[in-house]
Order: sequence, then structure tokens, then C-alpha cells
Amino acid sequence: MTYLLREVSVLGAAPTDLVLRGGVVAAVGPGLSVPNARVVDAAGLVALPGLVDLHTHLREPGREDAETVQTGSRAAALGGYTAVCAMANTDPVADTAGVVEQVWRLGRRAGLVDVRPVGAVTVGLRGERLAELGAMADSAAAVRMFSDDGHCVADARLMRRALEYVKAFDGVIAQHAEEPRLTEGAQMHEGEVAARLGLAGWPAVAEEAIIARDVLLAGHVGARLHVCHVSTAGSVEIIRQARARGVRVSAEVTPHHLLLTDQRTESYDPVFKVNPPLRPWADIEALRQAVRDGVLDAIATDHAPHAVEDKECEWAYARPGMLGLETALSVALAVFGPDWELIANRMSRAPARVAGLAEHGHTPAAGAPANLTLVDPAVERVVDPGELASLSRNTPYAGMTLPGRVMATFLRGEPTVLDGKAVK
Repeated sequence: MTYLLREVSVLGAAPTDLVLRGGVVAAVGPGLSVPNARVVDAAGLVALPGLVDLHTHLREPGREDAETVQTGSRAAALGGYTAVCAMANTDPVADTAGVVEQVWRLGRRAGLVDVRPVGAVTVGLRGERLAELGAMADSAAAVRMFSDDGHCVADARLMRRALEYVKAFDGVIAQHAEEPRLTEGAQMHEGEVAARLGLAGWPAVAEEAIIARDVLLAGHVGARLHVCHVSTAGSVEIIRQARARGVRVSAEVTPHHLLLTDQRTESYDPVFKVNPPLRPWADIEALRQAVRDGVLDAIATDHAPHAVEDKECEWAYARPGMLGLETALSVALAVFGPDWELIANRMSRAPARVAGLAEHGHTPAAGAPANLTLVDPAVERVVDPGELASLSRNTPYAGMTLPGRVMATFLRGEPTVLDGKAVK
């Protein structure tokens, strides 16, 4: 079907009309007239390139009680996403061509976003031997990003081998930067709040030490490194310096690390337990500036749904992780305001480039793929966990008032969300 979007503002520019036909933006201009087109009144709405998430946990296969590819895809579409990278820590682990193809096919069947599987770096995420990287790259899923997220590839020799291997097909290793010997038993950020609460601390140096090692390895072999969920000011400086030396390193930050501090843990509410942990305000300020500077390429959700029994328990036994897909754009607006170019760069263009998603990350313009999001910046909403599309409810933003609401999402010119509701 052909869609005519009337009076929409592309990245905050003057209102215009967009025609979506045949999977592309067929025409752009004021006062367009298209016979038999379905007209969408987009007055007051801002058009963005469809959002791309580099870091999503869809839990299927294995933990369909927490999330499925279908429910996670719906949450992503409602959040304005047209593509997500599905992490490998499923059960079974996505460490073979068979499992990544299963996730890819489930994504195609859901048809709400492009689901790009992330393959595991090591067999079973155990950090002992490399997984079938080449087979996953050659599979129908065409995997290009590999990560043991949730676990650090702690062995330097194994990390070097992984970086060398993926270089052959311009793949990227996405590292969960955490020196495990420095975080054993850790429950939250190591600092004043942890000392007061009597909880074992997760020191910033545990993240920074691995990043420092890995940028040296990536520079040595000339391979691509991506750093997941950067959370400290020291990490930012290491990445900044590596970039200046020409190391091929990209990095992401989560919405929650841009907004929430470790003081939230004073409630002992496990919804605020996350890995890496929430950090102090000084780190948040450094992360925000790094987003503005481009040292941090992407805002990635690390959407981590958990079943009720895994969160509604004592802090020490709760699993780390937070929901993010349906609130990420609103958090970005709360932090950076309506800086549409910044949001487009950090939530669409750069993530698409890192993941190798050529059809995504394009500003809505004549001839561009019709993957786009329409957001109403004037709306404020109170986050209600019961209204989320995810199967899980572990959002740290419950009861918070956040700006902006996604009113429509189009994937290859077909709506996945209209009038703020999922189409299917």
C-alpha cells in the first residue's frame, strides 16, 4: 500500500509531505497529492530514521516466560525501532549456525522489526574456545557481530584470536567489559553508597582494565572492537585515546546509565540491579558529554526482560537487567532534549553502521529505504509497567514522567505502529 504522511517534520525541519511506496520514500515535498494513498495526519510529528538497537535480549529460545522474539519485536516497534541486534545468551546459546538461523527466522515471522542475531564468541559463553564464527557468518542470518554479553571474554589470547578471525569478513567483537576477578560477589557500584548499604562493590577499574586491554589488542591486529554498555568516565577516556590513535573501536551507552545514579539502589529494589551497575553522577556527566562528542557512538538499550521470580526477590538473588526498548527514545529526549540530529546519529545511523545494516539509518528522503519513526515530542507520559508490550515488567522508570511518544513506525514502507498502537 502507498502511504502519504502529511505535514510531518523531518528531523525538526519545516513541515512537508512524505510518500512511502514500494519499500522506499517515493517523494518528499509540501502539498503532495497521491491517488489511492492512505493518508496519515502527521502534523506536529517529527520523522526520524527508524531506530536501531545494538543490544537487545529477546530470551528466545529458552526463556519464553520472560520474552519472545514476537513480544520483544512488538516492544521494539512501539519504541520506534526498525532493527534490533538479538544477543546470544539464550538457551541454547546462539553459538551455532542453527540457533542464529532460528532466531533470524522467528524475527522474520514476527515481521515487526529486522531481528539481526548476535553470535556468541565462545562455545556456551564459557570463554574456553571459539564458537562457530565462520559458520554463523555464512548462515542465512549473516551474523557480523559476536558477543558473550553477560560474560567477559577474559582470556586475552582467546580475545585476540576472535578479533583476528572476524577481520576476514569485517565482523566485530562486542565485549562485555568486566574483569571477573575484580567483580566476584559484586552487587552494585563500588563507592560511598555501597559502603553505606553494606553491599559488595563493582569497581570502575574492572570495566576500564578490559577496555584498555582490548583496544590494544584490536589496534595490534587491525580488527573492529565494539564496547558494550560503557558506564564510567575512565572508560570514556580510554576509548577517546584509542580513537585518536586510529584504533577501530566503537562503543555504546545505555539509557539507564545516562539517567539513573547508584543512589537508586538505596531502596534495595532489585529493579535497579543491573550489570554494569548504576554509577555516580560524575560518570553520568562524562557519559552524556561523550554522547555529544561522538566518543560513544550509540545509545543501546541492553533491553533485559526477566520473569517475576527473577526480580521480585532479595537483592542478592535478583538477576541484573532492565527493560529499555519502549522507553529509550523518551529517556534520550529527557537527557538531551529535542536534538533530533544527535538522536538520529546515536540511535539510528551509527548503530546501523556498526551492525552493518545497510537498509537502516537513513534520513527520510526521496529514494531512501522507508524505515522511519514518527514521534510526538509534545506528549508526556507516565510509565506504567502494565501497559508495556514486553512480557516482563522490570522497568526502572515505573511512575516516571518522560517526554515524547512514538506515534508510528514504518518498516520498508509498511506500518508496524500506527496511532501509537502496534499493528499486529
